[in-house]
Amino acid sequence: MKLSSSWAIAYLAAQAAGAAISHSLNGFTITEHPDPVKRELLQKHVTWDDKSLFVNGERIMLFSGEIHPFRLPVPSLWIDVLQKVKALGFNCVSFYVDWALLEGNPGHYTAEGAFALEPFFDAAKEAGIYLLARPGPYINAEVSGGGFPGWLQRVNGTLRSGDAAYLKATENYMSHVSATIAKGQITNGGPIILVQTENEYSGACCGYEDKFPDGAYMKYVQDQARDAGVVVPIINNDAWNGGHNAPGTGEGAADIYGHDNYPLGFDCTNPSIWPADLSTDFYKIHMEQSPSTPYALVEFQSGAFDPWGGAGFAKCAALLNHEFERVIYKNNLSFKVSILNLYMIFGGTNWGNIGHPGGYSSYDYGSPITESRNITREKYSELKLIGNFAKVSPDYLLLTPGELTTTKYTTSPDLIVTPLLGGDDTASSFFIVRHSNYSSWASVDYKLKVPTSAGQVTIPQLGGSLTLSGRDSKVHVVDYDVAGTNILYSSAEVFTWTTSGKSKILVLYGGPGEHHELAVSSKSKAEVVEGSSSSITSKQVGKAVVIGWDVTTTRRIVQVGDLKIVLLDRNSAYSYWVPQLPTKGESPGYSTKKAAASSLIVKAGYLVRTAYVKGNDLHITADFNATTPIEVIGAPSKAKNLIINGKKTHVKVDKNGIWSSNVAYTAPKIKLPTLKSLKWKSIDSLPEIQASYDDSEWVSAKPSTKNTVHPLKTPTSLYGSDYGFNAGTLLFRGHFVATGKEKTFFLQTQGGSAFGSSVWLNEDHIGSWNGIDADGNHNGTYTLPTLKKGKSYVFTVVVDNMGLDGNWVIGEDTLKGPRGILNYKLSSRSASDITWKLTGNLGGEDYLDQVRGPLNEGGIYAERQGFHQPQPPTQNWKSGSPFDGLSKPGIKFYSTSFDLDVEKGWDVPMYFNFGNSTSSPAYRAQFYVNGYQYGKFVSNIGPQTSYPVPEGILNYRGTNYLALSVWALEDGVKLESFDLIHTTPVLTALDEVKSVGQPKYKKRKGAY
Repeated sequence: MKLSSSWAIAYLAAQAAGAAISHSLNGFTITEHPDPVKRELLQKHVTWDDKSLFVNGERIMLFSGEIHPFRLPVPSLWIDVLQKVKALGFNCVSFYVDWALLEGNPGHYTAEGAFALEPFFDAAKEAGIYLLARPGPYINAEVSGGGFPGWLQRVNGTLRSGDAAYLKATENYMSHVSATIAKGQITNGGPIILVQTENEYSGACCGYEDKFPDGAYMKYVQDQARDAGVVVPIINNDAWNGGHNAPGTGEGAADIYGHDNYPLGFDCTNPSIWPADLSTDFYKIHMEQSPSTPYALVEFQSGAFDPWGGAGFAKCAALLNHEFERVIYKNNLSFKVSILNLYMIFGGTNWGNIGHPGGYSSYDYGSPITESRNITREKYSELKLIGNFAKVSPDYLLLTPGELTTTKYTTSPDLIVTPLLGGDDTASSFFIVRHSNYSSWASVDYKLKVPTSAGQVTIPQLGGSLTLSGRDSKVHVVDYDVAGTNILYSSAEVFTWTTSGKSKILVLYGGPGEHHELAVSSKSKAEVVEGSSSSITSKQVGKAVVIGWDVTTTRRIVQVGDLKIVLLDRNSAYSYWVPQLPTKGESPGYSTKKAAASSLIVKAGYLVRTAYVKGNDLHITADFNATTPIEVIGAPSKAKNLIINGKKTHVKVDKNGIWSSNVAYTAPKIKLPTLKSLKWKSIDSLPEIQASYDDSEWVSAKPSTKNTVHPLKTPTSLYGSDYGFNAGTLLFRGHFVATGKEKTFFLQTQGGSAFGSSVWLNEDHIGSWNGIDADGNHNGTYTLPTLKKGKSYVFTVVVDNMGLDGNWVIGEDTLKGPRGILNYKLSSRSASDITWKLTGNLGGEDYLDQVRGPLNEGGIYAERQGFHQPQPPTQNWKSGSPFDGLSKPGIKFYSTSFDLDVEKGWDVPMYFNFGNSTSSPAYRAQFYVNGYQYGKFVSNIGPQTSYPVPEGILNYRGTNYLALSVWALEDGVKLESFDLIHTTPVLTALDEVKSVGQPKYKKRKGAY
């Protein structure tokens, strides 16, 4: 249907804002919106067909990585990770929004400071990165509650369903966050081009199976976004390729169907062992489920989460390493994936209790960009080769996958080939070669038999063999277009290509010791213009010049007509970068075919961020971790000078027009404090066990719960979330008058995986549950001393809340798993003989610290008082060091301060490291940097002992306040060691990092 009148356009715009009502869902209105054809009248920026997205009319592959800005709560550092993603050749970032952080208090939405989304949008636009927004309401993401705020435990309705109470609970959040996302859309000049509402809506149980997937519910959530002004396409994310809510499946269908895949799973214990072979033909299944939309992998594995007691993220990075990328990501290309989002590209940190109970403070994820924002893992460099190839290979999107085969295209049955064949739209074809057993370590020699525009060819033609090493795969291109020059074939892989004046530059790479061959449709002779001609042979075969060579570690350049072919070994290619030259200004802009063809090729070591031309000056912004030679290949003809990070450098130009220079690196002297030598002050943070303690301000336990899944086993509710205590440590005090017959006290506590608990009777410790990684609840029976008849006693119970459970399967309502005391029994007494009071963070959901958010504080005494914040009132505290520790079980709080003076212009990763080499008594520690809880250490479970803290949380040029709570579960606890260390300083082009809000201590009204 085509509408041309302004009235019709206005009508559709009003309809998209939620004007027309078609039916209701449990009392809530469902608004009809324009179908995709009609929506084109409202936004023409983002469209799609069966092959790919179009952005502003240009067909693109969306190569994306996942970043959660809330896991790096320093907005001025967001540009850093976004530029590092851009440098991979990627053009998109996907991000979740954590509802629990923005509406910790029901009805009060706040997204300021570190939680504001607009600065993230601005940084993405500056970096030239599109965004896929994923606001939920449910996100999973290994965050507490899967992003659901704890107060949903009190909602009388099934979560993620059409129940009225749940739908009403989502309205405030979804209307606000969707409105913010709508303002950041490409239609408003922003970077957002896709929106995903809900997440992994893929499984149901407990009576919901028959009506699952609930299209009316999915439509309701989509309409919440549409009502707020979202007009870009909505993509969904099935937890596997189950076809849920794919286009054409009825109500609630997304515009574009997508799904997850994590082929290597999440057990990082044995990183050299890959699971059983991959046999799923994703493309064939996609064509059955959603043939009208591009193939989208909205979450594809880039690392793994790791549980308490796990192997550690270094092993996850080793499991999901550069070899995994070579094999599995190229396998994805064989399915012609055109929307590929890698989860995670940068993981960040579960600071301030935001993590789920299945994971610890680090969310490094074994990602290409480490938790401390380093790019030193080889998987980052390997990914850069793949990403930049995709960026300059737009014909890939026009190819059609053929049947995979072990016989048609190679001479070895040990190899398997998936062809991507051209047709009417392109002459190109790609042939993706991998081992039949994808995890094979074998090295296999083979010849490649492929159809070309010059007829069937067996490669190599000039003699020798190709080689596929173990855990490797190749993309061999045929009839590949380089700015009008036809590459008849190349067995070496394409890194990138560009144009420079009248010249064209193609960069190829191969593995160590491999033999490769290239054919260029040209009658020009091949001439070696740089490096040795040893092992390079060439011959005119028909209408093509064929070039063969053995890969060496020395760069060589071969010229054929106006084409320069740069031959690299793979490790050398890691040092090359392809920054986009903007048509105007200094920011690169978004990736386009034109931008790719005019990119710069720079050899520069650690990182090249941006490049731009201003007058006669070529500017490069880059980071360095060593003295580095710089080379620029394809410098613009009008550029005469090279400016690196604002400084003019001396340049030499060789006969091939390659610029060379050098950047000197001298590491700055960085003086860090010895934490053991600082002046520590301490205070008892468990005064609750003292006889004089007054708990009159604590909440009295109520005789009922609003938790609809877990009925009470006790006379009163001892569930934290019934009282708004949704994060951090919980404390309970149970008062009773003894009869003298009490012998034991049974207690069932629940705090999530790896939680711990301790129990005191008056001031006597009667036992602790130290925790194990697998157990989220614990039954303990504690022997009591002889009690005096008629005397008043108090049980004090401390429970560590490790985060709330996620809510993946609809109907289970696992979020509602309570934290606190599930059951108790005092021998010879009725349960009602004990009167309970409890507390968590001061104010509960009316939390006091609006800057650090609703989850940053728990319920220990020092946190309730605010002593973890800068400038606590330590004047009257005793001198006491965590290195001296506690002689008996309890909780002690330590505070100190130190100054840093790190030279500007240096990005210096810093870590707080706990020693844990001996089987010392079990303890739990939390440390706070300038008021931010940035690490939870559990000595007897682990695995984490090293905790990076970014600049912006740490004041690199100023005073820092460090606090530490130590919870001794056994006698004789003290820190083995606790150190602040740094790794290699990086000379950076980043602007100065701005410290986030650090409200200092102020006496809290009503603190108890």
